[in-house]
Amino acid sequence: MKISGVASKNKRGKADYLILPFVEGKKAPTALFSVSEFSRIIKAPIETKDFLGKKSQMSVVYGSKERRVLLLGLGKADEIDEFHLSEIYAEAVAFLKKHKANSVNIILPEKLNISKEELLKGIIEALLLTNYNFDRFKHFSKKDAPTYIKSASLIGIERKEMPLIAKGKTIAAGVNLTRDLVNNNADDETPQNLAKIAKSFEKLSKNMKVIVLDKKQIEKEKMGLLLAVNKGSDKEPVFIILHYHGDPSSKDHSVIVGKGVTYDTGGLSLKPPTSMDTMKSDMSGGAAILGAMQTIASLKLKVNVTGLVPATENAIGPASYKPGDVYVGMGQKSVEVKNTDAEGRLILADALSYAVMKLKPNRIIDVASLTGACVVALGEDVAGLFSNSEKLAKELENAAKKTGDHLWRLPLFKGYKDHLKSDIADLKNIGNNREAGTITAALFLQEFVDKIDWAHLDIAGPAFLSKPKGLHPTHATGVGVRLLVSFFEMLAINE
Repeated sequence: MKISGVASKNKRGKADYLILPFVEGKKAPTALFSVSEFSRIIKAPIETKDFLGKKSQMSVVYGSKERRVLLLGLGKADEIDEFHLSEIYAEAVAFLKKHKANSVNIILPEKLNISKEELLKGIIEALLLTNYNFDRFKHFSKKDAPTYIKSASLIGIERKEMPLIAKGKTIAAGVNLTRDLVNNNADDETPQNLAKIAKSFEKLSKNMKVIVLDKKQIEKEKMGLLLAVNKGSDKEPVFIILHYHGDPSSKDHSVIVGKGVTYDTGGLSLKPPTSMDTMKSDMSGGAAILGAMQTIASLKLKVNVTGLVPATENAIGPASYKPGDVYVGMGQKSVEVKNTDAEGRLILADALSYAVMKLKPNRIIDVASLTGACVVALGEDVAGLFSNSEKLAKELENAAKKTGDHLWRLPLFKGYKDHLKSDIADLKNIGNNREAGTITAALFLQEFVDKIDWAHLDIAGPAFLSKPKGLHPTHATGVGVRLLVSFFEMLAINE
């Protein structure tokens, strides 16, 4: 989509639609723009109370230089923030796509209690993220072909604010890369292909260096847990390391880790068919790390970040790792595998050990579609947050409020560590029965982070939706990318 901007409505070009913003008023909706040019065409729906300016309410009128004018309700003015603005404009974009619009002019709302930067960011991301689709495998007749908005013009943007459009495009590109990786066939998005994509990031910035460890190098690092999960696959594992050194003057260093299980059968603890057909999405965490690192490098953020993606399939074969056997990870802790479908925490354990032993960062954040128990607890809209650091947890929560990547903090309840005790190894990879599954998974990971500030995001719910909604027109959402970028933007300011 091409996004442009003009300072005033008099300079706008032609378009299929014009969007006019309103908020609820005491007796009638309040226009957030100069109404003089439009007073005649907006009069009828307002006088008849067909349009009240309620949140996401829409009404189409005619009579402007655009073919149609969409009156868009933003709801109550005191409840509007960047995230809610994105949600509302996302619904407007979905409406435009449904009605085959190719172009739109958008008059920016005035007199809202949010900054101009937040306003523009919310609208631009709504345009770009909602205009996404994944239809490379579908065949359409001309009549049924999906419509994408090809151009949008923001009316009321100043010249100095134009770089915000480019920034919005960069962030959306990172999210949409992640969506593409998760939506695509598991046979295409193999560990080797993830590595190839990661290596391409070196072209984005001289500050980006990518190293890919192959199976022999993984064996040399003694990553026995990653190797165990990989035993049943005909595709060798890779361990992707993305170093971005954006602030040479600072010794501060963060590590972000993403689960890269490119397909998960459950291994010998086989998943039922109804639980397996979405398992190409089990690398959502790893894909989010790639999307975030692409964005961080493209935005030239002044931070030092290393992204780690342990990537493998969890497949079935003659050599598959077996329930009841014990495997030793890089950190020299032995793990009794009670369930081969709890594989994500195993490969993350080796990645966390690598971060602690080799990189010694100030903080570690891992992102993973880790437990179905988290979906049961929090649903599809909310990710679970665990952390051993109050400061880091609060910083992530503040970043999430700006992006709408909803987080809910859950406890690292020490009493549940007993659930991970093994008679024959240092710990088991699952707890007792089915209770507290999300918490025991996080407690397992905590065993590998030493005393470093650490946060774990369980994105099993929001990573791959059962049906599209809001900003997300396909199952894959790209969750985590905007959150991590927002976190590192704030970190760059505060350092």
